[in-house]
Amino acid sequence: MRMRDTFIKPMHREGIRFVAIFAAVTLVLFLIWEPLGWIGVGLTVWCYYFFRDPERVTPARPGLIVSPADGVVSLIEPAVPPAELGMADAPLTRVSVFMSVFNCHVNRSPIAGEVVSVAYRPGKFFNASLDKASVDNERNGLRIRMDDGRDLAVVQIAGLVARRIVCFVKPGDRLRTGERFGLIRFGSRLDVYLPPGVVPLVEIGQTMVAGETVIAELAQAGQAEA
Repeated sequence: MRMRDTFIKPMHREGIRFVAIFAAVTLVLFLIWEPLGWIGVGLTVWCYYFFRDPERVTPARPGLIVSPADGVVSLIEPAVPPAELGMADAPLTRVSVFMSVFNCHVNRSPIAGEVVSVAYRPGKFFNASLDKASVDNERNGLRIRMDDGRDLAVVQIAGLVARRIVCFVKPGDRLRTGERFGLIRFGSRLDVYLPPGVVPLVEIGQTMVAGETVIAELAQAGQAEA
């Protein structure tokens, strides 16, 4: 890896207009007062890094569920998936990954499979680290069906300052493990609802890397039942 690649990351196309707006405001700030202009430069650089979209190396072993987001595991608890996804009304293990405004916000598929449904629901904008954010906040859910017929749900949740959830996929699309499927602008959270019997391999407070950090392994469910 070249030294330049350590600091300069590709930017997702969703960020182009925002960086352009920040840069234009920065020019105006320079005209008003030079110190304000340099503050604008710092904010423009931050905006660029917010929309960074680095390449990730996803583990190749089949059956691994990976993190859909960069951030920190904030909750691990049983919860019923969002009703709009049409899944069974029974609690599943939910792993929540909280993204701060300094994390990369491109979201990646936790597992390979077919997108059975995509369901958006408007809502409030509580702090995404709170438990009630899963119920009350604006959200967009994906129900992914794996080749063995089991379903997994991943839900994008808007946070305190997030005001736009972006999803790139639709029902019928097939996703690879670690493939990009959306992003959320400016602070948010991702919930993963694991299939029945699958035990998470992460702990609260653990740092996650989207598309790389393993959350759970499907094979463990079969081993537990044996």
